[in-house]
Amino acid sequence: MEELKNRLELLCVFRELLSDSVISALLRYLEVPTSPAYAGFVAELYRANGGNLSEYVRALCENSENVYVKTIGRGEQAPVHLYRALLKELQTLQDVASLTFEELCKPLSSPGYLPEFATSEMDLPRSYLHRTEYIGKYGYGIYAKHRMFCVDSQNRIVPVRNPDRIQLSQLIDYERERRIILDNTKALLAGKPAANILLTGDAGTGKSSTVKAVCNALWDEGLRIIELRRDQLHAIPPVLDTLAENPLKFILFIDDLSFLKDDDDFNALKAILEGSVTAKSGNIVVYATSNRRHIVKERFSDREGDEVHRNDTMQELISLSERFGIHVTFSKPDKKTFLHIVRHLAGESSLRIPEEELELLAERFALERGGRSARLARQFVDNLLARPSDENV
Repeated sequence: MEELKNRLELLCVFRELLSDSVISALLRYLEVPTSPAYAGFVAELYRANGGNLSEYVRALCENSENVYVKTIGRGEQAPVHLYRALLKELQTLQDVASLTFEELCKPLSSPGYLPEFATSEMDLPRSYLHRTEYIGKYGYGIYAKHRMFCVDSQNRIVPVRNPDRIQLSQLIDYERERRIILDNTKALLAGKPAANILLTGDAGTGKSSTVKAVCNALWDEGLRIIELRRDQLHAIPPVLDTLAENPLKFILFIDDLSFLKDDDDFNALKAILEGSVTAKSGNIVVYATSNRRHIVKERFSDREGDEVHRNDTMQELISLSERFGIHVTFSKPDKKTFLHIVRHLAGESSLRIPEEELELLAERFALERGGRSARLARQFVDNLLARPSDENV
């Protein structure tokens, strides 16, 4: 145990692991093996993942943003001495991950009852080297574990703890529109030229759900999504700097995008879409949704004035949408499409209502709310599901 403690304390590549709560508690126990120190270690492990030491050490290694993985992520070859250090440290961490309850308790004399923990078989060096070989698929750090992110008030990229799990199979109709977005995203993952996409159309037609479903479908191939609010567009340059050398591919997702003529964020987005020096990164695309065809709100007062180049200015404002390489329109569904969506959702939910009655109720529901949409179809079916069960037969 003393020898393992000494090796742990000499970690260099994975040195940040020494500040981890579980590893720190383990080191305290290895230094002075007492029953309270052991209980403190197990308590931290229980709190962290329920008590599996092997899985915890594996996750620590996969999420580590160490110098070796960053070097590989940039597409560079690691120096020989760094690679040798990595192998030595992986073996040390393998030995830690393989510790059993019985082995760890041996130094204790007459300990009485002690809480147990679990270990499982794994080849940590082999697993880790496999992930670094395919780092463009697995990523590292927070991007290894999470698929969807947002930007906090300090312009830091943080994981979305409860991401939307919508699947492409749950979206009905709009197959042509989804195929355009899916194909463009696959081109991004393949390292081919990929366009920024503007998704416009009526509210509730599935624009945002489509983007998130594409991410869910392709995240295990190396795709991640980072959502920015419209008032966070000033954060795009630092976000791009953070992601520029990351081996994964990213969608910067801006939902419900619109501007006023004098909006300060207009130029920030314009620079990104026009391919400024900052924006030129082959691993990032911008996908934005808007309920407006022209994402700059034009007022009648904007058409007046004595500006010499007024027409040129207005054209620049209105044509911002044209700076997206691809424009996909999600039109409001007609009656036939709306009822098709309703029938599909009702079938998925096992609603036992005669089709004729279902369609009649759906049309009434839509008319009362002033229109049809995929979102409204979902709301209608959810409304039926909320009824007492004897009303759905």
